[in-house]
Amino acid sequence: MRKVFAGARLRRLRQERSLNQAELARELGISAAYLNQMEHNHRPLSVPVLLRITEAFGVDPAFFAAEDTTRTVAELREALVDVPTGDQVTPGELAELAGSMPGVARALLDLHRRYRDASAQAAALAEGRGAAAAAAPMAYEQVRDFFYERHNYIGELDECAEGLAREEGAVPGRPREALARLLSERHGVRVETRDGGDRRRSYDSERRVLTLASRLRPGQQAFQMATQFAFLEYGDLLTELARGEELLTGQAERLARIGLADYFAGAFVLPYREFHAAAEAERYDIELLADRFGVGFETVCHRLSTLQRPRLTGVPFSFVRVDRAGNMSKRQSATGFHFSRSGGTCPLWNVYAAFSAPGAVQTQIAEMPDGRSYFWVARTVGRRYGGHRGPGRAFAVGLGCELRHAHRLVYSAGLALDDPRAATPIGMGCKVCDRPACPQRAFPPAGRPLLINENVGSVAPYPVADPRP
Repeated sequence: MRKVFAGARLRRLRQERSLNQAELARELGISAAYLNQMEHNHRPLSVPVLLRITEAFGVDPAFFAAEDTTRTVAELREALVDVPTGDQVTPGELAELAGSMPGVARALLDLHRRYRDASAQAAALAEGRGAAAAAAPMAYEQVRDFFYERHNYIGELDECAEGLAREEGAVPGRPREALARLLSERHGVRVETRDGGDRRRSYDSERRVLTLASRLRPGQQAFQMATQFAFLEYGDLLTELARGEELLTGQAERLARIGLADYFAGAFVLPYREFHAAAEAERYDIELLADRFGVGFETVCHRLSTLQRPRLTGVPFSFVRVDRAGNMSKRQSATGFHFSRSGGTCPLWNVYAAFSAPGAVQTQIAEMPDGRSYFWVARTVGRRYGGHRGPGRAFAVGLGCELRHAHRLVYSAGLALDDPRAATPIGMGCKVCDRPACPQRAFPPAGRPLLINENVGSVAPYPVADPRP
């Protein structure tokens, strides 16, 4: 059994019960000195003590389970980029802070978020863009953080949608009939299709008519129908869920309701248990799953990133969508992988290489600066609207997991997963990346002085001084 050091959580549990060490030690039948050692992580939490705590205080043993602090450590590291002495804090110290004092770590990250927002507002005001332009972050960024902090899994909606699909006999791959019946019987809504211009879905509440664009595929039409049904049937639940500390404005809350309705739609069209079983059986073959459930490549990738139901989890994925210019329009993560907020991602990441071979699946073993390795699958998605001269949309979507899960994916067949030489070193973004010799750098690492020597020419565009004394 793996040793569990959970001093901070044990101490917090004691303090919440207003007990001193002597009182808790007496309750658990151990010495105060032994309890003190456990609270300071000098001794692991033993099984007998864990069982006594669960009996005495009614907490689940999972309360003391070791947490994956990778994401928190990465966020702390990025936050300290803005601190002049931040580079003097070692990764080990950050890991200890995230693991032993998670509350303090969250407080520091919140302070940095407030500092970053205040700096953006001050910059906007200084440039004469006014208070409206200075309001940061934007609504869509708040909503993106809302889902990111919840690891892209909303249990209430997921289980509700799955139960409804099962009760109504929705056929996987053909849920449109069940949705049309639900809309008609429960809300008196009639569904029509017509050329909708730039609109996929349009609902007339007075006539109770839902109009779908005729150019949509059957799976896309079903998704839009399920989204509208979520607003009609579960409007109060959406409003209740669309409340979070990340949502700072009414506009962000309204946008979050749309995101939650879309989440419900995905969970109805791709019911959790059936989709999870199919994903495992097909070894997460995205294209086979898309054919089976009648949806697109991106929809499958997005749904795969939500398979985090307790006791029935899938491979924990991170999901990202970018355009050719490097703008990240979607990012969700059920892993410790951290997406940088400090400008740009890594150009060596295979999600950008996907644009060079449209429609082809790209794979990559990527190693982060902290030594963690991930397996990424990327491909372009998009289509043209309005014929040959109509506007087109093209994105690259990426789906990644920790390398230890890669063997479960069909895309890893034949790859040298155990060979460290097969990994491509990437980073979270040039400003926070610790790879000074990278020839692809767009910016020097923040907080590190440049090494300027007119007598030396370097392959690295921004050579920096060694931070060690």
